[in-house]
Amino acid sequence: MKRWLALLPIVVLVALAAFLMTQMDRMAGDPAAGPTYRPDALVGQPIPETTVLPILVDGKAGSDLLDLKTAGVGKPMIVNVFASWCAPCRLEHPQLMKLKEQGVAVVGVAYKDDPVATDAFLQELGDPYRLVLVDREGRAGLDLGVSGVPESFAVDAFGTIVAKSSGPVLTDADLKTLTDALNAPAR
Repeated sequence: MKRWLALLPIVVLVALAAFLMTQMDRMAGDPAAGPTYRPDALVGQPIPETTVLPILVDGKAGSDLLDLKTAGVGKPMIVNVFASWCAPCRLEHPQLMKLKEQGVAVVGVAYKDDPVATDAFLQELGDPYRLVLVDREGRAGLDLGVSGVPESFAVDAFGTIVAKSSGPVLTDADLKTLTDALNAPAR
């Protein structure tokens, strides 16, 4: 009898492992079986207004506060979540400069970054942004569902997210996807 009691924890552990493996296999094979990651979940939704962030001014978080919807001033814009420590952000930077040359309003959100480092980053590579909001704690990133930087959101004049790009915007085709979404007729 004592021998069986000694084996009981091992039997329970094996049974639990078998149960978990069957559940993981079931969820992996059928996306409807469990929660799924949807990178474009906010497309078609209003841009979050709940997070109010300071504006970057001369390498410091200024005293003026702004939410993402108000940052667009009733005009279409690209919201680009970036950071000075982000290598892919450096790679996408020339594409953002092209947007500026085309007259597209780009609002930057400096995600979990030091304002001094953000300012140095923009001094080095050029500043494609109409304005930069300082998100040191990552609050706007949470509201936007950011899974990593960079991420870009096309927002129409009504404050609705019409497209999203997860990862760096590296090609002219990536850029065109965002700008075409801005120019599409409202639904």
